[in-house]
Amino acid sequence: MTSTFPNISISTERLVLRPLDEDDVASLAAMMNDEQVAAWTSVPQPFTEDGARSWITEYAPTERAAGRGLDFAVTEFLTQRLVGIVQLGKTNWHVRSTELSYIIAPWARGEGYASEAALVTAQWLFTDQKFERIELRTAADNTASQQVAQKIGCISEGVLRNACIARARAEDGTWTDIRTDFIVWSLLPEDLEGVGENLRDGFTSFGDWN
Repeated sequence: MTSTFPNISISTERLVLRPLDEDDVASLAAMMNDEQVAAWTSVPQPFTEDGARSWITEYAPTERAAGRGLDFAVTEFLTQRLVGIVQLGKTNWHVRSTELSYIIAPWARGEGYASEAALVTAQWLFTDQKFERIELRTAADNTASQQVAQKIGCISEGVLRNACIARARAEDGTWTDIRTDFIVWSLLPEDLEGVGENLRDGFTSFGDWN
């Protein structure tokens, strides 16, 4: 029997991570059309509101129901503004492992939201879901993403050579694929000892959050 993630919201002092909903369509589309998102992810460009709506209403629910992953909207606690997403994917329920990735909107960078959201997700996975391993992959030149991995306690395990497709702007303004390396990071329950002690535990079912 396939295991699945619950509909869940997770809170810190500054953030609420919750399921994506249709009110997020415009903000999600705007976030995904950012230059840095285009360069370091495989998100189609340009990213339309129809694409955002399909992600929210079709892709994310299907991934959760199939047990493959989970998508969180990362929102500010006070303003409820969408500031990013955290994704879990390639989940192996027998091994109790999953791959974690994160994107922060250009209007919310520099606030430490990526590390805060990734860390509270890891805490929830290890405590509530009894996972034993989280994996992250960062493009070799994506130093901002690597800094987040280091900040939450991840250990670099090695390099997957020539395994990543990134993108760069061509002279005519279009995007061109470029090959680069993936750096593989892992996070185990014991790696979180002493990390993020300032974060408040706040795991609640989505139905109880408002």
